[in-house]
Amino acid sequence: TSDKATRHLIEQRRLPQHGWSDLSIRRLLNDIALMDSNNFDGNVGAGEREGRVYSELVRQRNFGLAHGMGRSGDIAANQPKAAGSALMCRVTEGLVLDVLRSTGCTNTKSCVVLPVATGMALLTSLLYLKQCYPQSNIVIWPRIDQGTCVKAPQTAGCVLEVVEPVVDGDSLVTNLTRVEELLQLHGDNVLCVMTTTSCFAPRTPDKLVQVADLCKTYNRAHLVNNAYGIQCSRCMGLLNTASLQGRVDLYVQSLDKNFLVPVGGSVVAGFTKDIISKVSKTYPGRGSSAPVLDLFITLLSLGKEGYFDLIKQRKEVYAKLKQKLGDLAGRYKERVLDTPNNQISLAFTLTPSNYKEDCNLTELGSKLFTRNVTGARVVTCSGSKTVGHVTIDKWGCHSNDYVTPYITFAAAVGMTSDDVDKLVDKFGQVLGKLSIV
Repeated sequence: TSDKATRHLIEQRRLPQHGWSDLSIRRLLNDIALMDSNNFDGNVGAGEREGRVYSELVRQRNFGLAHGMGRSGDIAANQPKAAGSALMCRVTEGLVLDVLRSTGCTNTKSCVVLPVATGMALLTSLLYLKQCYPQSNIVIWPRIDQGTCVKAPQTAGCVLEVVEPVVDGDSLVTNLTRVEELLQLHGDNVLCVMTTTSCFAPRTPDKLVQVADLCKTYNRAHLVNNAYGIQCSRCMGLLNTASLQGRVDLYVQSLDKNFLVPVGGSVVAGFTKDIISKVSKTYPGRGSSAPVLDLFITLLSLGKEGYFDLIKQRKEVYAKLKQKLGDLAGRYKERVLDTPNNQISLAFTLTPSNYKEDCNLTELGSKLFTRNVTGARVVTCSGSKTVGHVTIDKWGCHSNDYVTPYITFAAAVGMTSDDVDKLVDKFGQVLGKLSIV
């Protein structure tokens, strides 16, 4: 039965319906490791990189897979002396492609798992686009206050054109008029428009379909930062529709935020096989296969049923968190900002007059941290931040025009109903100490 499941996995390269046992996964990894030359009986390595590992603990941690992934000219190339590692990488790419399609972006044709986090994957994508359009260096960027998004274009040698969002009720939405003005103004000097799906409220996913239509009309590339959007059907649906109706070249996502693995990997996906092959050749040198190994194990352990159970649970947790924060807000004369198009993040207002005179609103975040609540972000809508050569006012709130201080919480994949109860209870304790309402 195990051999049949393994053959099916290798031939189909699709996520198994049900998760595998740890014993079955370990057996497969041992078989894969035996295909790498460093694990051959009597192997004599005569090169400078032969998969030699001094520590037995390190060898065990990596299941004997020491050659990494790719070759010097292509991160997706197969190494002849590492047939097992190469097989694991190709199967993992197939599993991820199955997930991307199954979660809503059915038009995706290919993907590559990179051994770098999201920011470096965005950089790799930008460098690929620079090879395609060497005379173009302007990136039109609908503002989202996340440092990586500011750094990646500058590191690629690009000039960033920041597009301030439009305030629509409580939500911050894409300023399509300004995006088109910049496309017209800069013409062929525009390398791409870099949009965002998953984001902190009150920012909402960019209007991908409309931006994709503009990129198609003006024949400019479109790169999407889909950092933790795989877990959200709305984000994946937007990507799919945008790719069908307009132009989307590449979209990038994090492994740890979407698949519950350690930080260190990402996925670059596209809507032709050719474009991903070219992106893979842009990456210089080999890479660690550790992120691929972690993802391979996790996806086999989950299976399709397990992963979609997590996504279903996330939606339920989001609804519960929204309700409980709303109840808490009512007791302290605050409210949960109305951002219906953001289905992951929620923002809770922090009206300064509701708190003690000597209270710095950022204290709420630090007091939550000392109560073992991590990830909450207090935004005071003040100050500025310089990232590289770009200075952005009111850093953190995504807009120069937003005036309401708030704290954000994310109902991300892996959060449980019990986590929500504990979070709201501890947040209520902190509000009780600092509020004068």
